[in-house]
Amino acid sequence: METFQDVLRDWPVSRRKEAAASATESSVLAALHKDSLRPEDFLALLSPAASAHLEAMARRAHDLTLRFFGRAVNIFTPLYVSDICTNQCRYCGFNAKNTQPRHHLSVDEAEAEARCLAARGFQHILLLTGDARKISSPAYIADVARRIRPLFASVGIEVYSLTGEEYAQLVRAGVDSMTMFQETYQPELYAWLHPAGPKSDYAFRLNAPQRAAENGMRSIGLGALLGLDDFVADAFAAGLHAWWLQRRYPGVDVSVSIPRICPHEGSFDVQHTVDDRRLAQYVAALRCFLPRAGITCSSRENAFMRNHLIPLGVTRVSAGVSTAVGGRATEDMHNPGQFEISDRRSLEQMVADLAALGYQAVLKDWEDPAGSGA
Repeated sequence: METFQDVLRDWPVSRRKEAAASATESSVLAALHKDSLRPEDFLALLSPAASAHLEAMARRAHDLTLRFFGRAVNIFTPLYVSDICTNQCRYCGFNAKNTQPRHHLSVDEAEAEARCLAARGFQHILLLTGDARKISSPAYIADVARRIRPLFASVGIEVYSLTGEEYAQLVRAGVDSMTMFQETYQPELYAWLHPAGPKSDYAFRLNAPQRAAENGMRSIGLGALLGLDDFVADAFAAGLHAWWLQRRYPGVDVSVSIPRICPHEGSFDVQHTVDDRRLAQYVAALRCFLPRAGITCSSRENAFMRNHLIPLGVTRVSAGVSTAVGGRATEDMHNPGQFEISDRRSLEQMVADLAALGYQAVLKDWEDPAGSGA
């Protein structure tokens, strides 16, 4: 069976960089006039040659977004249930070597936190944990999902890589979406960034979205953590990954996240900073390449940036965010969170700001056919 790892072998980092460097104004303009783009066209839109045509890209992206999504923007919020982690990812605040206090919610505590979020009006929830299988086991995640599922229209996960059967277990517990950041699609850099812990298995993580799709997950989100490697190399690979999943699993909703690395507990020297203009170029290029894919912009970006990216193609944003474990219904645990957030707008503020921009906030866009949703 073909995997995305097989596909990516045809696009080594050297090929991605060379293709972007050799892109011309004519190849950029040709891509903007096509109804259906190929990966080579996507590379052209990510290239330095496309930066001079960002306005035209933005108009094209805006038109496509209105055609396929209208003026609807979905809102979700994360629920961190554990920050205990066995990995030593160099760029992450959950790094096992960091010395901040760690916390793990019981199923009852997770339910209490979830009830607070439901009372505030949230309908889409995203469960997050560190990678510690003996503590935050698939069975534990399933127990939490099963407990909170009646409170929400949708329960998603952003956790460590699971086996196919484990994804099926979570689907049976009421989980309908998963998000998996590959972080970087450069295997050698990935190995350096993840020196210890189960996350060091590049291939197992890379193929996780496929396992999820094959085991009943309705919606899949993926992305690269921008700033870890060359912008074009990772941005292209993330878009290519989504394109491949869409073609292979047409019944699965596929989306791409666009996170830039943020300050966090510990320290990490960002070698490949992605400025605002390049981020906007990425969103516009993604929309042109993937007209029907969702694009998620988290609270890593500030309110000004998120407001300006929505017309370019962003269709999903977070609100009322905390990247720390607990603190809503349970005792304030005084932990620093996974990373610093830049946009602290509440759900009410986000809804109002979207309306001021001419967009409709969507709190519920999915009804569980089994009837377990709120």
